Amino acid sequence: MAAGAQTGSEYIKHHLTNLTFGRDSEGVWKIAETAQEAQEMGFYAIHIDSMGWSITLGFIFIFLFSMVARKASTGVPSGLQNGIEMIIEFIDSNVKDTFSHTNKLIAPMALTAFVWVLLMNLMDLVPVDWIPKLFDLGGVHYMKIVPTTDPNVTMGMSLSVFFLALFFSIKNKGIGGFVGELTLHPFSSKNLLIKIILIPINLFLEGVSLLARPISHGLRLFGNLYAGEMIFILIALLPLYAQWTLSVPWAIFHILVIVLQAFIFMVLMVVYMNMAHDAGDH
Repeated sequence: MAAGAQTGSEYIKHHLTNLTFGRDSEGVWKIAETAQEAQEMGFYAIHIDSMGWSITLGFIFIFLFSMVARKASTGVPSGLQNGIEMIIEFIDSNVKDTFSHTNKLIAPMALTAFVWVLLMNLMDLVPVDWIPKLFDLGGVHYMKIVPTTDPNVTMGMSLSVFFLALFFSIKNKGIGGFVGELTLHPFSSKNLLIKIILIPINLFLEGVSLLARPISHGLRLFGNLYAGEMIFILIALLPLYAQWTLSVPWAIFHILVIVLQAFIFMVLMVVYMNMAHDAGDH
């Protein structure tokens, strides 16, 4: 049994606990030694593993793409160059189909979002015990290696997209246009009194819709990857023969989820940016 001396519930709880740095109940800043202590550190605690792996994977993305860019040739491309060119063409095609305005920032953003999220998702295919046990030998008892199973990471990315969309929305529509979009739609009237009465209703409906975007954007990615990670952990609790019987088919199926969720995150980001650039008639 992969859990060793631990019970099943202890094993699951251990694998779902982040390496957390924060202030304990006595006001001392430290790395949490137990799952309960990590939980008690509250909002200002930092998940070192999520931050570390996401930054590391970001640098891997930058290194691979910059290396290929420097060595790119017009001749027969290498396997890595060919693969990266396919990804770039795929993202560029989707941006052109989804984004109907002109902004040179959107395509690089979409490429970064897709590849970075894909790399973070791919960590879910690493057997659940390998890296945590390696760190445990060095005295680090908690280590989650899939950043997208941490809602702090996925919500951080979705909120970044949200605030960027707000910036472009105000920039392209103006303060008046942005406020008008929230207060004069979806219900409107030529009668001034009725229009004033409808403003709070429109503000509520449009406000809920606006705030729901980053929440659904981040939690959709988190929920799917968290569920996949949980299934891998549950499989790891089974006898060895059952682990191989179930983990391989699930890993093959999970590859589809990993790629699809990275694609969905990227597409929604482009859609929100396109909406932010739709000035229309406000």
